[in-house]
Amino acid sequence: MSKISLDALEVLATGALVSGNTSETNARMVATALVAADADGLASHGVSRVPFYADQAASGKVNGHATPLLEQHAAAAIRVDAADGFAYPAIRIGLDKAVDVARDAGVAALSIGNSHHCGALSYHVENVAEQGLIALGFSNTPAGIAPWGGSRGSFGTNPIGFACPRREQLPLVIDLSLSAVARGKVVLAEKRGESIPDGWALDADGRATNDARAALAGTMLPIGEAKGSALAMVVELLTAALAGANFAFEASSFFTADGPPPRIAQTFIVLDPKAFGGHDFLDRVEALMVDVLSQPGTRLPGERRHRSRAAARDHGVDIGEDLLSELRRRAGM
Repeated sequence: MSKISLDALEVLATGALVSGNTSETNARMVATALVAADADGLASHGVSRVPFYADQAASGKVNGHATPLLEQHAAAAIRVDAADGFAYPAIRIGLDKAVDVARDAGVAALSIGNSHHCGALSYHVENVAEQGLIALGFSNTPAGIAPWGGSRGSFGTNPIGFACPRREQLPLVIDLSLSAVARGKVVLAEKRGESIPDGWALDADGRATNDARAALAGTMLPIGEAKGSALAMVVELLTAALAGANFAFEASSFFTADGPPPRIAQTFIVLDPKAFGGHDFLDRVEALMVDVLSQPGTRLPGERRHRSRAAARDHGVDIGEDLLSELRRRAGM
C-alpha cells in the first residue's frame, strides 16, 4: 500500500480516464466521485473502478464524450438520457434541476435512462442534503441476485441511498446494497486472491461459496432473504421500468469492455421539508438522533465514513501498489 493525497489521486484518475477516450469534463466528474468513495473508505466504489471504466470508454461500451439530455415532461418530473455515457454527469445535471424544482414544488422526481454504474449513491444524495433537502436514490445494476428460490440472476444488487439534512451537523446518510454485500467487494477479493466470508454469495449451481471467482459466476445473496429479493424487484421497477432502460438480466457487465452498453437506470426523489410545514423538521430530526444515541452501543449510519473522510483529507488514502502503478501508467505519469 502507498499513501497518496486526494488531490493527487484525482489527477491520476482523471488522466487515466482521459487517456481512455473520455472528455476532460466528464473525466473530472467521474474521478471526483470515485476519489470521494475512497476517502469515505468505500474502496470497492473508488478508483479501483477506473481501469474498468477506461477500458469500456476505449472500446465504446460507454461513451466517454456523451452529453446528457435533460427533459421535463411534467411540473415535478424530470428525465435525463445519459446517452450511454457515464452516470455521473447525467446525475449531476438531473439533481441540479431536481433541487430547483423541489424548492418550487416541494417535491421532484428524477429518472435517468441509458446510464452506467453510478458509484456510491451516498455521494449523490449527500450533495442534495447539504443544500437542506431530503434525497432518496435508487439504481439497478447488471444481474446479481436471483429471485428467492431461483438460481439465475434476475435482479441487480440494486443499491438504495438516503440523505437527510441536520441542524449544524453533517447530513445523515444511509447507503446500502440489497445484496448481503456490494458485488464490488467480491470483485476486489477476486483480484486480490482472497476468499469471501460465509453468507455473501452462491456459485452457479446455487451452493454457498467462499470462492470469489465462483461467486462472480453465480449470484449474490440478498439481505433479508425473500424480503431483500422483493425489494430488489421494487428497485428494478422504479428505475429500469420507469426509464425504459435495461432490467438487470438484460444489462451487460460493469467489469468487462466487450458487449453493448449496460443501459441501466437511476431514480431520485427530492423533498423540500419546508414545503410540508406545520413543524420544525430539523428539530424533529435531532429528537430522533438523540434518542438513538442515548442507547449504549449505538451509532448513526455514516459515522465511519465521516471519520474516514476526515482522516483522508489530512493524510491521504492507502492505495494498493499494483492499482497505483496501473493508474500512473494509464495517465502517462
